[in-house]
Amino acid sequence: MLAGCASGPKTPGPDAPPSQTPASPVPAPTTPGPLTGPLTHPKTRWIPVDWAELPGWSEDPVHEAWGALMTNCQRPNAAIAPLCTQVRRLSIAGDAEQRAFLMEQLQPYRVESPAGQTEGLLTSYYEPVFDASRVPTATHTVPLYALPAGWVRGRPGYTRQQLETQPEAQATLRGREIAWMADPIDVLMLHIQGSGRLRITEPDGRRQVVRMAFAGTNEQPYRSVQAWLSSQGVSPIGRWPEDVKAWAAQNPQRVQQMLWANPRYVFFREEPLSDVDAAFGPRGAQGVPLTAGRSIAVDREAIPYGTPVWLASSGPVAQLNRLVVAQDTGSAIVGAVRADFFAGTGEEAGRFAARMKQPLRLWALWPRGMDPTGASLVRR
Repeated sequence: MLAGCASGPKTPGPDAPPSQTPASPVPAPTTPGPLTGPLTHPKTRWIPVDWAELPGWSEDPVHEAWGALMTNCQRPNAAIAPLCTQVRRLSIAGDAEQRAFLMEQLQPYRVESPAGQTEGLLTSYYEPVFDASRVPTATHTVPLYALPAGWVRGRPGYTRQQLETQPEAQATLRGREIAWMADPIDVLMLHIQGSGRLRITEPDGRRQVVRMAFAGTNEQPYRSVQAWLSSQGVSPIGRWPEDVKAWAAQNPQRVQQMLWANPRYVFFREEPLSDVDAAFGPRGAQGVPLTAGRSIAVDREAIPYGTPVWLASSGPVAQLNRLVVAQDTGSAIVGAVRADFFAGTGEEAGRFAARMKQPLRLWALWPRGMDPTGASLVRR
């Protein structure tokens, strides 16, 4: 009940001003008991460290991350699950008590590549909002589709170009239209972000807001539109999608070629959007709603879903030292020290996400004495 309640702690967006309430006093960062040995995963090494290594640990208002920890307990991994009763109980606790609980129960591990590299890349994504029509119109001619007939997870399907030009490929999508949008660049944006909200006009004139949730892809590789434009001699894209739309307006005869350069195609499913749902982002790969500013996408072969993570990133877009939770993934999110930061919903979040590309360091916060499968740790 608590996890589904929208009246819990509110998490400000990434551009929100810092909390004006002074952080509660916390114990000096310590590591109770002996450090466990390093953990090695397919794509990463976890090196045990003291809490003092985490930049800004004492300053982050961890109560703002508690909503993400609560939703995390809807589908926790085996190691985190035993902590969920306490996580729920502490949802009404003060910042100092919450921080003390985390320090007592969790062990920080510096996340490194197998070669020992500690710095990686932080990008960001968001949930866009677009206008759409339930039926095609003179202005709304670009469809969004549900999964095609015969779709099989893991099996490559028709490419984007084939789905838009070949009769046999188009037949798999017949009758699968969910809604229609006006701008193919906006549709591409929705495909890239993987989900979004539509202000949809019904045939009787009613308007409602629904969520387009990720259902699957054609299992083709993703190719960056920006990279294709660069290969064509187009100046670097500074503002996305504004600069791409400006180029498209000047080169309408080449828009289709640009779109087809990315063979990946994304399919959606429609979900109603209640007041409670509207307070959260879409469901990530973990299967729980994302929390703006406190959820990240990771490489699941480096960090298991549901892992609390300390994120540190400093650059021209933002200074981020904060507690987040690994709750999603993406085809471009590959490697040990790699994360995609969920910025939230709407235009402001989109502007933040479009600019974010800066250095990153990560620390996984894992229950003491447990390995990623929930078994006891063995010193290496």
